[in-house]
Amino acid sequence: MGLRFGYADTSFGQVHYAEQGSGPVLLLLHQTPRSWDEFRELIPLLAPGYRVIAMDMVGFGASAALPAPQTIEAFAAGAWALLDALDISGVAVLGHHTGAAVALEMAAADPHRVEAAILSSCPWTDEAYRAGHAGSGGVDRAERAPDGRHLQTLWDLRRPYYPKPGTDLLDRFVHDALTFGMDPAEGHRACARYRMEDRIGAVRAPVLLVGAAADPFSIGNLQTLRARLTAAPVVEEAIFADGTVALIEREAPGIAAAVGRFLRVVRREPGCPADPTNKDRSADRAEPGPPGGPGE
Repeated sequence: MGLRFGYADTSFGQVHYAEQGSGPVLLLLHQTPRSWDEFRELIPLLAPGYRVIAMDMVGFGASAALPAPQTIEAFAAGAWALLDALDISGVAVLGHHTGAAVALEMAAADPHRVEAAILSSCPWTDEAYRAGHAGSGGVDRAERAPDGRHLQTLWDLRRPYYPKPGTDLLDRFVHDALTFGMDPAEGHRACARYRMEDRIGAVRAPVLLVGAAADPFSIGNLQTLRARLTAAPVVEEAIFADGTVALIEREAPGIAAAVGRFLRVVRREPGCPADPTNKDRSADRAEPGPPGGPGE
């Protein structure tokens, strides 16, 4: 069966999601200020082996609004509310940028339900990060103007970090950024409120760290994330040399292959290694990037 859409009634209000496939559940969590659409290319590639659910996190897309100040913990609670409404217990979670922080929080908050976590372009939101991002709202901060100049501002702020020409991807980003009633910068502020250093040690699920070498806002975080995932039994890395902030859309086949292999390994499926290790599989790493990056 092809892609289907639905709404679930939750304590936050109605939560919108896209779904395809059957089997073990894989939940997909997007970056700020995107929606399920960020995973449009990836969903059908994963659906042959999984029940893939790509939600609009609460406060985004067609899901219920979430008043400011927003938090990563609230986004995670919204994801759990969706899973509860769908009567899903155990789940693997894949998140990109903001979604990666949410996936990490889900794994820390309820380790018995998160079977595996794939953290794509994950921010590292420690004290220094919070100090550097306080109140800024990051790259998607654009005051709405009667002459529409904010549309150009949103486009121009993202364009340097997208593949060239990237017109189709930027169209989709701007569409999501203009969702009625949403501040496209508030999700970035939620990241800046999150004390990841206090939560990451509680992650007990196997973790795949996915990095985009051409994403200056996240690639430099891999070493710190790996070092801080002290309770995770498995930590692997997949680095995409040409990956940008739009990693999920442009590298969908490679990501699907890496995710599929990782999940088969951690589930000990036939034909896969029986003893995954914490071996460092990283490529050359870039230095931490400038503050206020897209999708944080």
